[in-house]
Amino acid sequence: MATSRTLRYAQVACACIWCLFSAGIVFGFAALKPILISEGVYHELCDPEDGDGLCTAQDLKLNFIFALSATVTNIMALPVGKVLDIYGPRVCGFIGSGFLFLASGNFISARHLTSFWDPYLVGYTLLAIAGPFVFISCFQLANSFPQRSGTILALLTGSFDSSSALFLIYRLLYQNRFPDLRVSKFFTLYLIVPLFILVCQLTVMPHSSYKTVNHIAKIAVEGLDENGRLIEGDTGSNIITNEQERQALIAMEENEEDRVPNVPPRRRKSVLETYVEGKLQKKSGGIFGVLHGKSASEQIKSPWFYLMLLFALVAMLRINYFIATVRSQEEYLLNDKKLALRLNSIFDMLLPIGGVISIPFIGLLLDHTDTLTTLTVLFTTSTAIGIFGLIPNSFTLNLIGIALLVVYRPFYYTVVSDYSSKVFGFDTFGTVYGLLSCICGIFNMGQNLLDKWTHTTFNMNPFPINLVLVIFTIIFSLTVTFFIRSQILHKPREERALSSNYQSI
Repeated sequence: MATSRTLRYAQVACACIWCLFSAGIVFGFAALKPILISEGVYHELCDPEDGDGLCTAQDLKLNFIFALSATVTNIMALPVGKVLDIYGPRVCGFIGSGFLFLASGNFISARHLTSFWDPYLVGYTLLAIAGPFVFISCFQLANSFPQRSGTILALLTGSFDSSSALFLIYRLLYQNRFPDLRVSKFFTLYLIVPLFILVCQLTVMPHSSYKTVNHIAKIAVEGLDENGRLIEGDTGSNIITNEQERQALIAMEENEEDRVPNVPPRRRKSVLETYVEGKLQKKSGGIFGVLHGKSASEQIKSPWFYLMLLFALVAMLRINYFIATVRSQEEYLLNDKKLALRLNSIFDMLLPIGGVISIPFIGLLLDHTDTLTTLTVLFTTSTAIGIFGLIPNSFTLNLIGIALLVVYRPFYYTVVSDYSSKVFGFDTFGTVYGLLSCICGIFNMGQNLLDKWTHTTFNMNPFPINLVLVIFTIIFSLTVTFFIRSQILHKPREERALSSNYQSI
């Protein structure tokens, strides 16, 4: 039975709402941290002579909360994708809702749980586990309006990026209007969110009709379903703008189906699929399809995977290290606590806003440039951010670096995902991209060690750590660029000819 248009609108709206309040809230840690400090969380770790201010042991423990949660969020990309593919989005929604309930319970009852475990560490980690479950399970809604699948994915991604604002709003209310709104009270109110997700899953959300993560990646990139055909209700006008060309291709596909009616659809590519992939290969500069058809094991052993992984490891580490330590870094660089606090507040506001503002510009860049050019922009931006973070005594230059970072963060995630789908293909996308995110997540725990070195070895000077990270960024960026360029230049002539032939279909 077909789902009504109104119900599909309701499903997308519900998903956007709960993603806004739960998908990526752990990345708003910089805004939550001052509240935890004011409530004396981990202050018992300080020596009496440290006074009431933030001490090194307390600061390291608070930053460890974010380091662990950022690690867990990325590690969960792989298992959540598998759960979604096997059990569907409803089960993922139930699991995500359950983890949000447990997380809230830890914060609400923190005083009573300290004898058994660390409720703040456990609670924040549970929020990190819940995020991917409630976010990734929404991807299947891209198929609810086939001609608007890109818009729906953009809305969901925007909601994810904006979710870090939740703790910013909480901090503003706590500091300016409701000083008695303690963490326990806030999370008592927050119980509305997992309850909302649970009710939505039981009422308006789809029961079993869904696409796998791999299929959603194919829809997002090619605009075709898992069998290489137009999605039900789609005329193909958004894929092939020329009416005569589109009608001719559809007629050719119908003739092929009549000629080989007993051939399973996955044993051959459809005419539309061949045409679209040929266009994408040309548009990507020859990168699209380079490892399509190979097993996940073969792809993971390829330089296409592990060279990009090296860059991604450093990129993600730099992003999350800065989020956790933004205020202490700026205090040292600017040598002014008030200016550092001001930059910290600006960063808290720009982080969710930057993600939303950057979405259309990211889309334009991906649509109008080849993959190598897009990667070059990504690498250049990453290096620039690192350099701005090394300049002392300049509020303006540090502000520019922060502004670039909040735009770079969603740009990085989008480009790496786009690269993975184009290079490795859609049959293995969930496994390969999930593994890349998982490895990056595990490596991300290194930010705790970097934080410790900054506090102890370098006496709060972030310059040495940031300089090393910038150097690695440059090395890995150049390595990936030269590798891709060499692969394109040495691509067999027959493959380039085949790509040209696709265009004449």
